[in-house]
Amino acid sequence: MRVALFVPCYVDQLWPAVGLATADVLEAHGVELVFPEAQTCCGQPFWTDGFPAEARRLAAHFVDVFAASDHVVCPSGSCTAMVRRHYAALLGSEPPVARRVYELCEFLVDVLGVSAIPQRFAHRVGLHPSCHGVRELGLAHPSERPGAGPDKVARLLGTLGGIELVAPARADECCGFGGTFAIGEADVSCRMGADRLAAHEAAGAEVLTSVDASCLLHLRGVAERRRAALRVMHVAEILAGRGLPA
Repeated sequence: MRVALFVPCYVDQLWPAVGLATADVLEAHGVELVFPEAQTCCGQPFWTDGFPAEARRLAAHFVDVFAASDHVVCPSGSCTAMVRRHYAALLGSEPPVARRVYELCEFLVDVLGVSAIPQRFAHRVGLHPSCHGVRELGLAHPSERPGAGPDKVARLLGTLGGIELVAPARADECCGFGGTFAIGEADVSCRMGADRLAAHEAAGAEVLTSVDASCLLHLRGVAERRRAALRVMHVAEILAGRGLPA
C-alpha cells in the first residue's frame, strides 16, 4: 500500500516533529510512504475567512498533487475535514481523491485495522477532541447528540502500556483556537483556552494531546504564559514512542 503524507502548513512551519512522528507511525505499520514535494496549503484559511477564489486555486492544486495516491494521510483533523467535507462545494463536485484522505488515527483504525499500539507511555493523559475531528470526521461522539459512539483516538491511546486517560469536565468543548478567530477575538480565544487547560489540570492530566496541532499550539501557548506544568504532545508523537518534551 502506497500512502502519501500530507503535512499541514502549521506543522511544516511550526511543529515539524509532528510530521516526522506521523511518518514513523505509518512506516512502523508497513506502509510505503511518499511525500509529494509539490504540496501546499489545503486552502482552509482562505475558505473559512471568505476568500473562495484563493481557496479554490489551492484546492485544485491539492487535487492535482494527490490525485494518483491510493490514500492520503494527514496529522490534522481540520485539514482532513477541509478536503473531505468542503472540496465538493468549493470545486463544484467532489474530486475522487477527497474520499481517500484520512486523519492519522482514523487511517490506522479504519483502513489498516490497527487495534493496539506496541509502545509504552506511562503518564496521565488528557485528550482534547478537536471540533473538526469530532463533528466533521466522526472520530468521537459529540456530547450534544444523544447516544454514544466509538472514540478512535482514545481507543488507540488506551492500548499504550502504562497510560492513564483522564477525562476533563465538558470533554469536547472547543479550545478557542478556531483559526483566525484566535486573532480577531484574541481575548475570548485565550479565555476559552485557559478554561480547557484548567479542566485538564483539574482532571489530573500530566500531558495534553490531540489530533490537531493547531489546537495544541494554542493550548501550549496558554500553558506557557500561565507557567503550567502540563506538557503538550501531538497524538502522533505519543503513538511514535516519543518521550516528554523538555
